[in-house]
Amino acid sequence: MHFDLTDLRLFVHAADEGSLTRAAARQHLSLAAASARIKALEAQAGLPLLYREARGVRLAPPGEAFLHHARGVLRQVEELRADLQEYGGGLRGHVRVFANTTAVTDFLPEILPAFLADHPRVNVDLQEKPNADIPRGVLDGRADMGIVAGTVDTLGLQAIHFSTDRLVLATAAGHRLAALPRIAFADTLPEDHVGLQAGSTLQTFLSQVTERLGKPLKLRIQLSSFDAMCRMIGAGVGVGVVPESAARRHQAASRLALVELTDAWSVRERYVVVRDRERLPSYAAALIDTLVAHHHTA
Repeated sequence: MHFDLTDLRLFVHAADEGSLTRAAARQHLSLAAASARIKALEAQAGLPLLYREARGVRLAPPGEAFLHHARGVLRQVEELRADLQEYGGGLRGHVRVFANTTAVTDFLPEILPAFLADHPRVNVDLQEKPNADIPRGVLDGRADMGIVAGTVDTLGLQAIHFSTDRLVLATAAGHRLAALPRIAFADTLPEDHVGLQAGSTLQTFLSQVTERLGKPLKLRIQLSSFDAMCRMIGAGVGVGVVPESAARRHQAASRLALVELTDAWSVRERYVVVRDRERLPSYAAALIDTLVAHHHTA
């Protein structure tokens, strides 16, 4: 199919407005010109994209698919324009990273300041995503790299292992579970829990675990960071499942006890996923090298 960006914008406007007349006005075209462009698209597709009705237009099933892809193309064009404007202002690189909650709130804040200081002309767009959504974002080009943990379908992407972490149960030092050397997660469910905010990677995962167990998680409070979780746990609000690396960093200040979880899923391998490491820009590859070196020397 041959079409230009005006065709795509016109079609998106028509779908949004439900009116070819209003879509033409938004695109600064005459109604006749807009109608001819839509008909040309349909002729190339060999399928009707819009149903014409007395009060406007609505999407035909092939039009729904066309709209999805048209929005994607236009989004990529806007991202390209934004990137080029940044390059014009002296920027030399832009890395888009999708990462899980632990990466965004726990260890990337330690790593990124030094990386950005060493690469003053590189920007990093870091977005928190659920583990399962991260490989899809890398595969379809919305992210240059992703950071995942645990058992995740990497969709055939290259997976670079950089560390191993463990989830532990954190309790206040005086809590009745604090003296235990280890415990199964199921045995913690009678206790009040301190959790992360709804939608976070870890909280979504734990919700799936409790659903399989058929028992509810008694969430007393949900917070936005592991730091806040550890302070609440140390104050006796409840127990909580946190990455061991975060728990140990806050253990002394928050007076925490850490109890090993016996569940197999508590051991989490961490990976960077990319489409092709060899084809990454040098600054993106440098970010991976920084991540790997940080954990090998920690």
